[in-house]
Amino acid sequence: MFRVEIIANHSVEENITEALAKENAGKYYTKYPGILGVGSAGPRMGDAVWPEENFVMVIWCEEEEARAIEQAIEKVKQKFPGEGIKIFGLP
Repeated sequence: MFRVEIIANHSVEENITEALAKENAGKYYTKYPGILGVGSAGPRMGDAVWPEENFVMVIWCEEEEARAIEQAIEKVKQKFPGEGIKIFGLP
């Protein structure tokens, strides 16, 4: 089993969900909305100065599905290169 984490700006959440559906991957997940922090794309603090927020999706899956998730996320990253979309996986 793999644990896959996707961290991205809330503005691309729908795009990520659609991309996962096209790959028939990531059907079962846990989502943490309203995530705050600082990453390579800059601060996401949900306040007046840095109003944007991120979300996190956590998916437990087999290796084949993890690869499909990675492909889906890569397509979204290419479409929105400045949104700081990250994916991490642990076996």
